[in-house]
Amino acid sequence: MKLNKIISLALTVVMSSTLLVGCGQSKKSAQVLNIYNVGDYIDEDLITKFEEETGIDVVYETYDTNEAMYQKLKSGSTKYDLIFPSDYMVEKLISEDLVSPIDYSKIPNYKYIMKDFRNPAYDPGNKYSVPYMWGTFGILYNKTMVDEKDVDSWDVLWNKKYAGNIQMLDSVRDTMGISLIRLGYSINTQKTSEIEKAKNELIKQLPLVQAYVNDDGKDRLVVGDAAMGIVYNGDALVLMDENPDLAYSVPKEGTNRWVDAMCIPKIAENKDYAQMFINFMLDPDNALQNVEYIEYSTPNQAAFDMLDDETKNDPTAYPDQEVLDKSDVFLNLPPKVLKIYEDAWTEIKSQIGRASCRERV
Repeated sequence: MKLNKIISLALTVVMSSTLLVGCGQSKKSAQVLNIYNVGDYIDEDLITKFEEETGIDVVYETYDTNEAMYQKLKSGSTKYDLIFPSDYMVEKLISEDLVSPIDYSKIPNYKYIMKDFRNPAYDPGNKYSVPYMWGTFGILYNKTMVDEKDVDSWDVLWNKKYAGNIQMLDSVRDTMGISLIRLGYSINTQKTSEIEKAKNELIKQLPLVQAYVNDDGKDRLVVGDAAMGIVYNGDALVLMDENPDLAYSVPKEGTNRWVDAMCIPKIAENKDYAQMFINFMLDPDNALQNVEYIEYSTPNQAAFDMLDDETKNDPTAYPDQEVLDKSDVFLNLPPKVLKIYEDAWTEIKSQIGRASCRERV
């Protein structure tokens, strides 16, 4: 089963990377590439292929969130050569001079990147980042437990009919973003009053919420222990394969259109190897193999063209333009504004224990 494969592989990666580098320390060698990526976010057969083709050893470590990656990179305790941040984090890393410009003369396969993913607002001209994957987040719901007509709006997450069966993401930008979108605000708002209203709506919602989760909530959705949850579209595809009663919906109010990218940290010691690996991953055949394994959406036109028609026409993987037109990309926010979001998030999380003691009405 793919879900079990994902869990076991993620554990294997963590264990193997610990054995290779010890206590999170990147390995120093003339023939080593140190990669730091989100768990199970690459077909590891491709890493083996790259090693065989180049003679370069790859040390592969994983992280759970952009923020965890940022803190480790910022500390300077490890010298990774390649990282995979999301759009808003790319912008943050650029602003803090933590990433190096890309030498595109060494990445000829960049020509395969779709025009829609070039020159993004978070990195004009793609000077520091190369698109890796993209997608949306939405509501994954069990069709035997949820009325389909209810999931066309984010309001369903506040519907008392589903009390105790709603999972929310344990992610400040994503979850605050949902509340902001529902209220008609931008997911990048810097207005304190709007952030406050979004926070208050999430606090009101708490008595209905089963749990705030990350990867740990996926099993519950598959086995029917929760009626609905917030997931990224690639995860939705995997989970729907596991349970045909599951379906994915992007609410009518819109959502986040995210892009994950490949970047080279400023302190990288093997930048040429990192650029070799980026070019390797952009090769159409390799990009196709990778996207078929991960099941997210590819920004590589040549790889997309080789996908089967069912996948290319699946709105979960490749939404209609109408959906994309109503979707925003997260942008990096000024530190003072981020502090407002973080304080709001802390208050929400502090209320969870109290909410669990209330009667769900």
